[in-house]
Parts: sequence; C-alpha cells; structure tokens
Amino acid sequence: MALLDDLGGLLGGNAALGGALKDVLTQSGGLDGLVARFGQAGLGDVISGWISTGPNPPIGAGQLEQVLGSGAVRDLAARFGLPVEDLLGGLSAALPRAVDGLTPDGVAPPGDDISGALGGLLGRIFG
Repeated sequence: MALLDDLGGLLGGNAALGGALKDVLTQSGGLDGLVARFGQAGLGDVISGWISTGPNPPIGAGQLEQVLGSGAVRDLAARFGLPVEDLLGGLSAALPRAVDGLTPDGVAPPGDDISGALGGLLGRIFG
C-alpha cells in the first residue's frame, strides 16, 4: 500500500499530526469545502493539481496557513498539542499526498466517503 507507506512516512508516526490531517480534510465541508478555501486564497490550482492524475504541486507552510487561517491553525495546533511550525510543516508535506490518494482517478469522492476513507487509512498507519 503505497499511500499508507507514504502517509506514514510523511507523518513520522505522529498520531497527533494524523488527527490534524483528518480534521483539515473532514471539517468545513470536507474536500469540497477545502477546494473552495484554496480557491478563495488564490490557490485553487494547487489543490486541483493534487486531485488530478498529474504530479502534485507543493505547498508551503505559509500558503497553507493562508488557506486555513491563522486562528484556525493556532486552534488546531493547540487541540493536538503541536507547535504551529510542526503542524504546518507536517500538513504541507502530507496534505498533497492524502488528497491525491483519496482522489485516485482525479475525481473527489462524496463528502461522507472522505471521512471514512481517511479514518481507515490513519487507523491502519497508527493502528
């Protein structure tokens, strides 16, 4: 399972970072909501690249904070007991691969399917 191995490596065995990743992907309208937030931040092409079947464009920690909002990032870091820098660094590495893996044919699954699929993946990683 390449996706499991990739996400496990990107998350470095950090279950708190895995929980934060799940929250980012499932809160605020699921993947559709996240796509909208990227679009509002002027980064719609970045997340579209993750969903498509082509290569995944990178995202910097500052860009991700712009998408999520500084207050939300601080709240997420506090909820999972992570320094903001570690949270943003980990999510910038893992989020592109997670979105890509959850949309293998270049199509986003229905919102409810994202939560279950990601929960199953993270459960197998952190078991």
